[in-house]
Amino acid sequence: MTENALIRWLRRQEPALAELLGDDAAVLPPLPSPAVTVDSQIAGIHFPEGLDPALLAQRLLAVNLSDLAAMGASPRYGFLTLSVPEGFDHRRFFRAFLKACRIFGVRLAGGDLASCRQVTTSLTLVGELPPGGHWLKRSTGRARHDLWLGGTVGESALGYHLLAAGAQWQGNRISLPKHFEAPTTVARAARRAIRRHLRPSPQLELGRWLGQQGAGGAIDISDGLSLDLHRLCEASGTGAEVFTQQLPTAPKFEELCRQLDQPPLDLALSGGEDYVLLFSLPTGTTPPNEFGCYPIGRLTQTGDLLAVTSETTQPLRAVGWDHLARPSH
Repeated sequence: MTENALIRWLRRQEPALAELLGDDAAVLPPLPSPAVTVDSQIAGIHFPEGLDPALLAQRLLAVNLSDLAAMGASPRYGFLTLSVPEGFDHRRFFRAFLKACRIFGVRLAGGDLASCRQVTTSLTLVGELPPGGHWLKRSTGRARHDLWLGGTVGESALGYHLLAAGAQWQGNRISLPKHFEAPTTVARAARRAIRRHLRPSPQLELGRWLGQQGAGGAIDISDGLSLDLHRLCEASGTGAEVFTQQLPTAPKFEELCRQLDQPPLDLALSGGEDYVLLFSLPTGTTPPNEFGCYPIGRLTQTGDLLAVTSETTQPLRAVGWDHLARPSH
């Protein structure tokens, strides 16, 4: 398939794309208040070599949408760069990508195609501020705000460790590592962790609800709870107390950690790639039950970040995924 043939095929898949794809640049209608984000996914770093192109497409869109969710934005347009080796199934990738775009209201407006020895993708998303909303910021947390999580933490990191140990996802079937022996309930938790890692769910509805509130700061947890909390607190000029015994984890999380010889608290605090929102709200403001959020602490006046249990109080270190400090997960 040539590049021109692929673009013609893409325009047939989505007639609405005909007016956006095919020129040297896309002409977008004016957006009253746009937000723009970009993220990359690289084989062997962000996802396993040989990953199904359909899963790659879904993951790429989801992790970018999570950034827009953290701003309280609604997604509108996407610009995709796809650099892949010979033999890559472009059509399988784009079928899954366009399907996911339809679900979330994204229109592919352009991008770039290239050949490369290693699968490398980058997606730029343009979103807009919903009516009646305001932008969520890392800098708008305030002392005495309650701290909340939009979901469980640590599960995606377990999925990563399972994939590194030899687990595979082929078609609709997830096979666990050959040496992995566990009760049925733990094996089920293991497969769920792999799904969580490869197919995160962006919390766009929660982000838009937060944007309707009068106050609060937010960030999405991509690099680890403790590291991203440090970023939120630094931007807001606050400290924080995290009640570590209240950190939400998935069912069978600790049993699965034991199977993989991983420390549960470390994974929950610094595992990363959870793609749930970490946010603050004034005391007395509670997210609707439908979002499944969990209170985990509060922002404080001091600049200290503390991990608090019923017995001890210790400094909470900024540990997590640093893209420049190490070459792999």
